[in-house]
Formats: sequence, C-alpha cells, structure tokens
Amino acid sequence: MPLSRPTRTALAVTAAVLSVTVTACGDTGGLRGAGAAPTANSPARLWPELPPASSPAFDFDEAETKIVKGVTVPGDDIRTVDPVAVVRAEIAADPGDYQGDKARYRGTASRMTDCQEGADGCPVLQPYYRDLTGDGHDDLALGFRLLPGELTAVRVYTVEKHRLVQVMSYEDALSAVELAGRSVIVRSPSEVAGYEYRLQWTWDAEQKAMLLTHDEMLRTGGGTRFPQESPQRSRSPQPSASASASASSR
Repeated sequence: MPLSRPTRTALAVTAAVLSVTVTACGDTGGLRGAGAAPTANSPARLWPELPPASSPAFDFDEAETKIVKGVTVPGDDIRTVDPVAVVRAEIAADPGDYQGDKARYRGTASRMTDCQEGADGCPVLQPYYRDLTGDGHDDLALGFRLLPGELTAVRVYTVEKHRLVQVMSYEDALSAVELAGRSVIVRSPSEVAGYEYRLQWTWDAEQKAMLLTHDEMLRTGGGTRFPQESPQRSRSPQPSASASASASSR
C-alpha cells in the first residue's frame, strides 16, 4: 500500500535528522557555518525625475514586413517558391544597395545573373522550411551572401492572403543560425575576446512579424579577437524619420 503524503513527509524528516546526527557524531570538527548569506536587493530605479519617453528615438525596423512583389506562391505552398527568384526580387526592389558602382552589395547582384540554387558561386544558401508562425504551414528561412564582404543576409518569409511576405530581415557576419520553436537565433562574432552576440527573433501573432526578443552578449570561452575583421553590427540604430523631424528541415 502506498504511503500517504503526511506519512512520507514524516519519514523523510526523521531520516534527515538521523543522517545529520550520525554525520555530526563522526565529525570531530562539529557543524560549520557557511557564512553570512548575501542580502537580496531589489532593482534601484535611476533618475526617477525623468519624464517617460513618448516615442522611440531610433527605428530598428523590428516589426517591419514587406510583400514580395513579382513572386507568386502556387497553391499557397511556400515550398513551390524559387529561393533564387526571392533574392532577385529583393535586388529589384532595392537597386541602391545592389546595383551601380557605389552599391554596397553589387557583387551579389552580378553573381545572381546566372545563379541556380546550390551552384558554385551562387550567393543563395540552402533554404530551410519550418512552421515559425504556428499556422500549421511551413515558412521559409532564407540566407544569401552579401558581396563583396563577409556579411550574410537572413530572411524569413510566410504566406499571407496568397502573397509571399517577408517577416524578418537581418544581416551580419555570422557564427551560426538556428531555428528553435517559433524563433530564429543568430550568433555573430564580437570584437570582445571570448564573447559573441546572440540575437533571437520570435514570431508575434499580433504584429504578424518576427520581433527581436533577445539581444545579448555571451561568453564563449574562446580568446579570439576581431579588432578589424568583424564588420560593425548591422543593427546599429539609425534615427527614425520621426526622431529626425523632432531633432530622432528541410
């Protein structure tokens, strides 16, 4: 017959007392204190006299979504979409970054001319499919190299009202990219020795976008430094229009 909860508790307490007694008898040094416990401190609010901000000073594009023009989704199945066509659509929509002598990523555009997924020299990386939005259908996690340089673009797409919609966009020098549940986790090297950046985007059903929910620097245990090679993090804040106007598996 299983013991009741009060009986089990009483037996456990008795056993613990006997264990302490036996141990104490065999220890000529007796019981020893571990020292004073640290005092728990509640968060201290700094500068409480400052009025709360009414609008953000910088625009991180954290909830920005874009409809991908020129790319159809047959049967609303995102696996039917050509990843190369998706990257070409982005280049066409943003020629300032990809075309012209002064374009930052003109190397990407030039290599996309005869690009086929998986071919040597093609900037488009292997696509991955996962239900990141929780609607029961696959979404697309897509990466492609930004050339010249060491940056990699990470994008997430979903299907909404028969249209392909970009719900996450980020680029950086990458150490790793992971999918976990409804989240995309990006790891990037830090200029501080032994540390890396870890950024996590998570799907938000109200915003219908992947929101940046974690941005932290973690110790990796290594000692490698990136004083010159690591580019500036692409998430460096840019003044928003409002702020400027006011002074802003497979």
